[in-house]
Amino acid sequence: MIFKKNPSQEDYYEENEEMMPEEEAGVEELSEDNIDTVVGPSMIVEGDFASEGNIVVKGTVTGSVCTSRNLTVEEGARILANVKAGSANISGEVRGNIKIKDYLELTATAKIIGDVEAKTIAVEAGALIYGKVTMPGVEKSELRAAKAMRGRNKRGSKMLDMDDIDDAED
Repeated sequence: MIFKKNPSQEDYYEENEEMMPEEEAGVEELSEDNIDTVVGPSMIVEGDFASEGNIVVKGTVTGSVCTSRNLTVEEGARILANVKAGSANISGEVRGNIKIKDYLELTATAKIIGDVEAKTIAVEAGALIYGKVTMPGVEKSELRAAKAMRGRNKRGSKMLDMDDIDDAED
C-alpha cells in the first residue's frame, strides 16, 4: 500500500492554514508543507504501509511501516509492525523491530517491544524499551575482542576490562 500526497489537499490547506497542526519530530520540524501522510486517531491501517514522505501516526498500523523520511508516532498511537525510517520521533507504542537510518527520539511516553537500530538515539526518562539496542560505529575488531573476553569470563578467568579490549586488538 503506497500513499502519495494529493495535490487537491495541498490547495485546501493553503487556503485554510489554521486547520493543519504543527508537529515536532526529531531533527526536522513538521509543518503543513512536509507532512505527507497522517493516520488519524480513529483509523486502523492493515498491511504494508510505505511512503516517500513524512508519516504521522495517531491511530493504529499493523503490517509494516516504511518511509525514507520522518516517522512520528504520537502518544496513544500504536504500530504493530516492523518499522524502517530515515528518522523517527516516538511517543506511542511500537511492537516490532525498528530500524532508523539517522535519528531516533523516544519520549517519556514511548513503549517499544522489539529490537532497535539507529545511528543516534535520544531517550527521555520514562520511555520503555524491551529488546536489543544496536548503534553502528563499533568496529568489527572491537566486537571480536569483546566476544573473546566474554568467553573468558564464562570460564571464570577474570572480569572484562576496557584495557583488555585494547590489548586484544594489538
